[in-house]
Amino acid sequence: MLAVIGLRDPAEGDWSRLRGLQYSSLARLTFARLLGHALAALLVLKTYSAQIHPLLLVGWMALLVGVLISGARFDRTLIDADRRRISRQEMHRQTLSSLFVALVWAVPMLLFGPFGTETERMTLWTVLAMLMTGMAVSFAAMPMATVLFSVVVGISALGVFLFEGEFTSAAVVSAFVAIVSVGAVEAARTFLGARVAEAGMAEKSEVVSLLLREFEEGDADWLWQVDANRRVRSVSPRFAFALGEDPEDADGKPLIQLIAGPSWDSGHFHSSLHDLAERLKRRESFSNLLVRVTLHGNHRWWELSASPKVDENGAFVGFRGVGSDVTEQRESAEKIAYLARYDTLTGLPNRLMLTEAVGDAMGYAEKWRTHCAFLMIDLDRFKAVNDTLGHLVGDQLLAMVSERLRLITRDGEVCGRLGGDEFGVVMRDAADTTRIDELAQAIISTLSRPYEVDHHTLYVGASVGSAVGPRDGSTVETLLRNADLALYRAKDEGGGRHCLYEPSLHAHAEERRKLEFSLRHALERNEFSLMYQPVVDAITEEVVSFEALIRWNSTEHGFVSPVKFIPLAEDTRLIVPIGEWVLRTACLEAMNWPPHVKIAVNVSGEQLLDPYFPEAVVGALSSTGLPPHRLEIEVTESIFVRDGTTAQQTLENLMGIGCGVALDDFGTGYSSLGYLRRMRFSTIKVDRSFVQGAAKDNPESLAIVRAVVAMADSLDMSTTAEGVETEAELDMIRKLGCKKIQGYYFGRPMNTADALSLFGQTSFRERAAG
Repeated sequence: MLAVIGLRDPAEGDWSRLRGLQYSSLARLTFARLLGHALAALLVLKTYSAQIHPLLLVGWMALLVGVLISGARFDRTLIDADRRRISRQEMHRQTLSSLFVALVWAVPMLLFGPFGTETERMTLWTVLAMLMTGMAVSFAAMPMATVLFSVVVGISALGVFLFEGEFTSAAVVSAFVAIVSVGAVEAARTFLGARVAEAGMAEKSEVVSLLLREFEEGDADWLWQVDANRRVRSVSPRFAFALGEDPEDADGKPLIQLIAGPSWDSGHFHSSLHDLAERLKRRESFSNLLVRVTLHGNHRWWELSASPKVDENGAFVGFRGVGSDVTEQRESAEKIAYLARYDTLTGLPNRLMLTEAVGDAMGYAEKWRTHCAFLMIDLDRFKAVNDTLGHLVGDQLLAMVSERLRLITRDGEVCGRLGGDEFGVVMRDAADTTRIDELAQAIISTLSRPYEVDHHTLYVGASVGSAVGPRDGSTVETLLRNADLALYRAKDEGGGRHCLYEPSLHAHAEERRKLEFSLRHALERNEFSLMYQPVVDAITEEVVSFEALIRWNSTEHGFVSPVKFIPLAEDTRLIVPIGEWVLRTACLEAMNWPPHVKIAVNVSGEQLLDPYFPEAVVGALSSTGLPPHRLEIEVTESIFVRDGTTAQQTLENLMGIGCGVALDDFGTGYSSLGYLRRMRFSTIKVDRSFVQGAAKDNPESLAIVRAVVAMADSLDMSTTAEGVETEAELDMIRKLGCKKIQGYYFGRPMNTADALSLFGQTSFRERAAG
């Protein structure tokens, strides 16, 4: 009852919408309510015109008109409430409007009634009772207004009748108010139930109409039926359109004949047509049956569903069902299945299909007591092509590689792409083990020939690792892993070769795993240390800088060569935190040296690609107090191959804060002149191979060193000769014009104490003499 009145909204049900149904009826009866109130007001004026001062009557009348007009204007805003949700504010405002009307009508009984006779008071009560009854009728959907009006006016009448001693009239008032209030609530309950049922029926009707309209207007669905002889009957326009026939021409023809095409005459039906014919013959229901139909020479795929139908006597009279053309969906599914098993770039089988092929080969080898093999191929130097010329050229190169692989594989050999620049070949029968090496060498030779891509002549090589099953692995995963280990060995030995799996490779892989584990804990165990190799002025032989070189003395492995652990650190990206430690430690030690002596720190490509590397450099400088111009970052040309733009931007940022950048191992990498043109290096370090060659009067080495020195001088860059070990090499380097010298002749890498002891002597010759 409280919910119907509007005093609370239950948790269950959409009561905001139900309130809208209640309040929408107010606006439609506004004029009738105003007319009723006007007649009642005139009766009150006529009844008390002789007893009450006219000004008081006019004032009351004006107040009533104002309240009624205000309420009517608000009720008009609720005309669309049945199409929206009514707000709590609107409910409160309507309740206040009804309360004000009730209070205004209580005035005549409270103020006018005591001044009239008993008859006049009963007349006034009759007018008020008439208004209550009218409210109950016009506000059938809104019992709150009726109850509120009846209670307020009834209490005022009850009080006046009791005050005047008219107890019978008071009893009548009480009974009437109670009856009207209860009746108003029940009428509202009935009204609201009817409106809810009406809205529900309308909604259900709309849903059914929408479903029928969607089915009738659907592009791919149609109704079809056949008689007991499996002949098409009552051909709908859409079914006729799907058949490509006129409804009159298709009606009466066998369904199978209409959809079989030339097969109807030849008798060679597709298996799906046989399945459909059998189900029709057995008179059994079927659902979502895929059937390949041939219409005017074109193959299409239909999805049919149907149930047998019987007449009133239970006799079978045919089938009725629905159908749809699912050709596009089936083609999409076939394409998805193809994409799941084939590489889109090369058209070769992908990793999934190669893995399945290895499984089939393993099963064949086990069944026939023979061998199978898996060859894993990795392209050498492909990354350099991809990074320098772009992915488009790289993709074209991969497509050409796949074509070459197709040409050299035989029947029983499946080649595919594993991903990136990795390929694989599955040999179903490898009883002749010489074929494995023969195929591997053919792959290396064929893939190493030059490629012409977009006016570029490209050279890449190939490394191959192979494993024989079941000898090298009894499961697919084991065989693939062992072939990968063999490939890793081939790459580790310089590439361009074939390595067959050996059990010792596991030991090598296990050693690498243990080394990696120890490397991950080396920093926290303080196992790293730095050595410093001096760089001296070529003329004065005074120390001008040191190169920081990291050393690792592992608790588990002892002293580990940098050649061994630095590539591992780069592969695992541990080089980033290790590099940060080297920076901080080297900068801190450099603060103990004279202010003109610099510290050079080697930086790998992985560090330069780290977005936080510049912050690490700034942090090392600020925490140690080392001026930026005393720090020199040493890089090799190889860092520009991987991501030249990012590396160059990072180095330029460091140069912007005052750090120097040295190009190490100059002349041994890629496109050196191009990098020199784009970046202003502070120092160019000439590789030791050219230094030693120049000392032996090698014409090529002499020419290269002279060219580097001349170019550096013209670009206002310094030059450092690396690997100077003899006086002959020193004399030659001085003659060629190098500014700085580094090598065993002046000092091997040394600890901090030895490095600090070098200062205070004017030259290395003086130190040697001392």
